Amino acid sequence: MRLPPEHEERLIVRAQAEPEAFGELYDQYFPQIYRYVASRVRSADLAEDITSEVFFKALRAIGRYRPSGHPFSAWLYQIAVNTITDHYRSRKRAEDSLESGPELASEGVAVEDEVAARMGLDQIWQAIESLPEQQRTAMTLKYSADLPLAEIGRIMGKSEGAVKLLVFRGTATLRAALRPLPVEAETHHG
Repeated sequence: MRLPPEHEERLIVRAQAEPEAFGELYDQYFPQIYRYVASRVRSADLAEDITSEVFFKALRAIGRYRPSGHPFSAWLYQIAVNTITDHYRSRKRAEDSLESGPELASEGVAVEDEVAARMGLDQIWQAIESLPEQQRTAMTLKYSADLPLAEIGRIMGKSEGAVKLLVFRGTATLRAALRPLPVEAETHHG
């Protein structure tokens, strides 16, 4: 998935000199950034818009980009995290996740199974969205983008241990929030 560092550096230098060369970086990193954004906003159209905005911001700022020993994707993820945060700050409303949820393959899946799966995903994402911002970001980078803790730490400006703690606390909170409530025994008065 990741370009060899030397190749990535050559592409970045070219893109800094000729904006047309940025297209190769876009082609390389668009899918993974899109997947991350889509996991946070749960709407394909909105994810496309935000991901396009991420790459537009990256293109505008490519001249100021300086390699720091981290992959270029870490810089793009940081732009994505900030762009999503800006989006939620400006919108301040919940999305209808049943209609804007991630697309599920419907071939061979009964409608009621698909609805149940979407409702389960909706419940999980609602719980994730209710986490504190730092935990939410760490959880989505870990479980949606499938990034290693060290890279998440670079993106968030935290140590690997701090990210591990954020993910641990987020997971514990989710477990508690998603645990089924005990069923009370019905009493019949006769």
